[in-house]
Amino acid sequence: MDEEFLINFTPQETRVALMQQGAVQELHVERTGGRGIVGNIYLGRVVRVLPGMQSAFIEVGLERTAFLHVADIFGEKNGSARSIERLIAEGETLMVQALKDPIGTKGARLSTQISLAGRLLVYLPQEKHIGISQRIEDEAGREALRSRLVALVPEDEPGGFIVRTMAESATDAELAADIAYLRKLWREISGSTVGLFPPKLLHEDLGLGQRTLRDLVTDETSRIRVDSRENFQ
Repeated sequence: MDEEFLINFTPQETRVALMQQGAVQELHVERTGGRGIVGNIYLGRVVRVLPGMQSAFIEVGLERTAFLHVADIFGEKNGSARSIERLIAEGETLMVQALKDPIGTKGARLSTQISLAGRLLVYLPQEKHIGISQRIEDEAGREALRSRLVALVPEDEPGGFIVRTMAESATDAELAADIAYLRKLWREISGSTVGLFPPKLLHEDLGLGQRTLRDLVTDETSRIRVDSRENFQ
């Protein structure tokens, strides 16, 4: 079924509507003053470790300190018997990524496992792993995509990738371009920490309009209408 996206910008908010046969099927709204932080990457500082809760509070420059649970600490010490006080210490500097926005009196939830989304792939710079989206159900197709990606990933790549559903019909050139883009983005983010002191925002995820193009537009999309090109830069 053909689908159409309508993207409307105002100084106060961005609105995206998914249309099918002239009817609105989905409506997404992102307010300028209340834009979420999920996906943002920060250089943070551990301000308090709570062994009883197996969690820590991290200062990342937001109104409230953010929350890091031991289950969201990535590293070689992964395991059921991990203790947060053995993994991080007060005053330590950490690179973290927002998993959940702040809600009410609760601060944002963080993870030390970084992931970067491209149009076709999700890059996992800390984990050498090739995964396939569960939405790709055909087992032969999954293995074919896995083999193609393994052949395209440079031998010196320490990280891994997850193949998104949009990659099912992608060419090798398109996959290679996404790999190169994500690797370059990670080099820029990780390299930007040199000489910085926390808290610091290192990377901000795309706004709603750009995320729509990256995540929602497919071969079934017949038209995208944007009412303000100037605001879509």
